[in-house]
Amino acid sequence: MLEDLVIKPATPADVPALATLINSAYRGEQSTLGWTTEAHLLDGQRTDTTALLELLAAPKATILLCTTPDGHLCGSVYLELQEPALYMGMLSVAPTQQARGIGKRLLQAAEAHARQHACSRMRITVISVRAELIAWYERHGYRRTNETEPFPTDTRFGIPRQPLELLVMEKELS
Repeated sequence: MLEDLVIKPATPADVPALATLINSAYRGEQSTLGWTTEAHLLDGQRTDTTALLELLAAPKATILLCTTPDGHLCGSVYLELQEPALYMGMLSVAPTQQARGIGKRLLQAAEAHARQHACSRMRITVISVRAELIAWYERHGYRRTNETEPFPTDTRFGIPRQPLELLVMEKELS
């Protein structure tokens, strides 16, 4: 099944479906069907169409979509060139499709994108209390940098139920 998945860059026409996918993966009742939910940590949405259009318009950024052969959107990831690193964020898989290798496939595509753009490492941020997600990234070669960043205060990205910070992780690419 994984070899049949199609990875391609998103376009502005993809944004409404993309917003639905990302929000369902992180927030709300539907997100609790998967293991990557943040619904217990944050209220509100994860993103909106305006924010996604802004990300797509940035000159060094792209969003990769993962679709089934019949065109069903099942995952996505945001990538931004920050030479010599490629920043990766919003890795999203539809809750009912999680734990099937789609996230790993998107991770591989993101790392291939980094290599194509001569980036020597990947950089991500993860909510520091997401132990299971941090462990998943560590299993895929990402390491804690001992750096943290403040959690965004813009309520367009969620309303924290507790104080949160972002843990910075990196992976050296060979």
